[in-house]
Amino acid sequence: MTLRAGIFGYPLGHSISPAFQQAAFDHLGIDAIYEAWETPPEKLGHAVASLRSGDFMGANVTVPHKQAVQQHLDTIEPLAASIGAVNTIVRDDSQLVGHNTDAYGFIQSLKREAKFEPTGKRVVLIGSGGAARAAAYGLAQEDIGSLVIANRTLGNAVMLAAEMSNQMTDVRASSLESESLESHCAVADLIVNTTSIGMLHGPAEGQSPILEEFIPGDCLVYDIVYNPEVTPLLKAARRPGAQTLGGLPMLVYQGAAAFELWTGQPAPIEIMFSAAKKALES
Repeated sequence: MTLRAGIFGYPLGHSISPAFQQAAFDHLGIDAIYEAWETPPEKLGHAVASLRSGDFMGANVTVPHKQAVQQHLDTIEPLAASIGAVNTIVRDDSQLVGHNTDAYGFIQSLKREAKFEPTGKRVVLIGSGGAARAAAYGLAQEDIGSLVIANRTLGNAVMLAAEMSNQMTDVRASSLESESLESHCAVADLIVNTTSIGMLHGPAEGQSPILEEFIPGDCLVYDIVYNPEVTPLLKAARRPGAQTLGGLPMLVYQGAAAFELWTGQPAPIEIMFSAAKKALES
């Protein structure tokens, strides 16, 4: 019996997950297909319920469904519940279990691709949405030194900072327009963009979330946007000599963690990276 997995999202024209997940199944000789299931919000419940039948292993979940999908699941893994977002569904008999592998993917990218050890570091995190929440919880688990959450809407940053204050002692909020943001960035070891600013074909294509003069030359700048490969923020960061990391590794590592939850086998990371890069180039 051919097993099935896929990704729920709306729209899904941009997704490269089918390319690298299928490559992983094929490489390991697993009889499975990975599909893109473009699912409008009003059809999400019915679509998720279909996973309970015979040949489904589970699914990935992307925007705009990571929060809404939780009500359609039987169990939410504790980290996913804390983050408030599910990006992976695992079918266990007839039960559907929600996981969040974004936090894992974020941290693995830092450690394995950038050789960056987060413990004790000063971090500026741009954004307050689902990706920011996953990154913040991942960083908190690594016992970072301090966290500044910067967002265009200050109130959203304040709410996330208040929530994260239960996880760490030194956390504060800032507006992207605040004069204090420059001073926070000046002493940062890590600056992370979790917004869609700079994304190809997005509403803020060609833009950077912060000014180039805010970026010190001795920090790591991490943009989770993966298309384009070098975003406006990363271009700006390279001029003063900062180390940079794009978003493709996070995408692949979170997908690899999902693959392992479905199959119980180690994910072929290099195969997945190769397929993901090829899909972006096509």
